[in-house]
Amino acid sequence: MPAHRYFTTHSLTGEVLAWDLPLSGVSYGPELCGPGSMHATIAPKFRHLVPRQTDGGNTLLWAERDQRLMWGGLLWDTTPEDDKYPMAAAGFSSYLAKRHDLHGNLGGRGPYPGTDPCTVIAHAWEYCQQEQDGNLGVIVNLPPGGSPVRLGTGERPYSTKEWEATALSSVVRDATSLDRGPEWTETVAWNGERPERHINVAWPRLGTRRTDISFSTGVNIAEPVAVPTRADDYAQVVVALGAGDGSAKIRTTDAVRNGRLRLEAVLDRPAITDAATLAQLARAERERRQQTATVEEITVVDHPAAPIGSWSVGDDVRVTVHDQWTDYDGWCRITAWTLRPSEGERPETATLRLARPYTTGV
Repeated sequence: MPAHRYFTTHSLTGEVLAWDLPLSGVSYGPELCGPGSMHATIAPKFRHLVPRQTDGGNTLLWAERDQRLMWGGLLWDTTPEDDKYPMAAAGFSSYLAKRHDLHGNLGGRGPYPGTDPCTVIAHAWEYCQQEQDGNLGVIVNLPPGGSPVRLGTGERPYSTKEWEATALSSVVRDATSLDRGPEWTETVAWNGERPERHINVAWPRLGTRRTDISFSTGVNIAEPVAVPTRADDYAQVVVALGAGDGSAKIRTTDAVRNGRLRLEAVLDRPAITDAATLAQLARAERERRQQTATVEEITVVDHPAAPIGSWSVGDDVRVTVHDQWTDYDGWCRITAWTLRPSEGERPETATLRLARPYTTGV
């Protein structure tokens, strides 16, 4: 049985406040382009640990599994409820929602007249951590070569005004909400005896297609899986619109006949000036829209087919579900996952939140 340990450190000094917190009802995990979260409870008999070792807004909470650091973040909420003391934490990037651009253009790093959004993400963290009492020690890792995506233009540069006090989390969100923009997630790891925290920015994607692990009913999927079938997004015909105006607009259609009622969708990509690229996008979008059944969530146990922690946010994984209602076999992308350590008779499980697999250009 894996050994789990939870500890807290001071957000600025790194001082260890509690080496082994007695937590129950624990769940934690990362997510795609978000901070992830951790929830747990301290029993009343350990109230002497509160509040110094669990000071909300000033304490880092960490989770370790078999001496591997799995998760870390800021403790935010410690509100007692009857005979329980629940705790809620969020990843380090949640701190950006509590910090604002008070100088404009991230302290003079902008404006950004067509800048790689990866650079803007790094600048937001630089600005955040340069202020006194604002350094969480987060290391931002950018993709080699950056990305070809651009934020702002020469005519309309991206900028933030000091009188607007823009939240730094909004700046990062703007940088990642671009079409085919970069993705990011949080990771933690031991560096000697010091827990390191990282923001990993990737382009064109996080994760990869994993052929070495899989999830299947009767093997490592622990609970029944609902596989919704929705036709609202379905289409065999995709009309893609590119750059240009009126009759000069680049336009292509990708269509198939498959014995079903014809359904159409429009893909608007005004930045695309190449007809071949637009056709590729239309094909990928049509293939994506022809998948009606999707698996949105699975709960799995530790198994050689996919040991817990062997996957990463952004990975495409093979999922096979066979039960009285469903016969599904396909690729899904992990957008978040939550680990729940064993407790009493309940075994250790991980719940994976899934989406359709990553496709280039869509």
